[in-house]
Amino acid sequence: MNTPQFAQLINEANNHPFSGWDFSFIEDRFRQADLPWSYTERVQALLRTTQAMLDLGTGGGEFLASLSPLPAVTCATEGYLPNLDVAQKRLAPLNVQVYLAATDASLPFSDFRFDLVINRHTAFVADEVLRVLTPGGRFLTQQVGDQNYADLSSCFQGLDGAL
Repeated sequence: MNTPQFAQLINEANNHPFSGWDFSFIEDRFRQADLPWSYTERVQALLRTTQAMLDLGTGGGEFLASLSPLPAVTCATEGYLPNLDVAQKRLAPLNVQVYLAATDASLPFSDFRFDLVINRHTAFVADEVLRVLTPGGRFLTQQVGDQNYADLSSCFQGLDGAL
């Protein structure tokens, strides 16, 4: 699939300013199969009864910032340093504290702190999520497996960044 058009698209992506986890510049080129459920709708439904929420792996905070209203206590973690500052700037006006989570095995929160923990795609350690959840708390995740978009991934095999 190494065609001139493919090379042009890769070059465009490599030269596009990027911060956080914002891929809106390629929205018109990306189609995803419709799922029978909506992660966003499920989070919104859970927010109605949530007092304290944690967003694991918030990226640049784009998704979390799109939710409303946020619980009085809302925190987020991010492990990728370039995104940490982006997320803090985006979420500070919403009174969301963003913490560096250098490891999934040790979240920087006390036991039983949150009644809702959300996680779109980042790795997690189940025991650590359980530790920070209140009794009866909820954990909602939308994971992407290593076989998702295998046909697309195969196009990038052997690329060293230069086309």
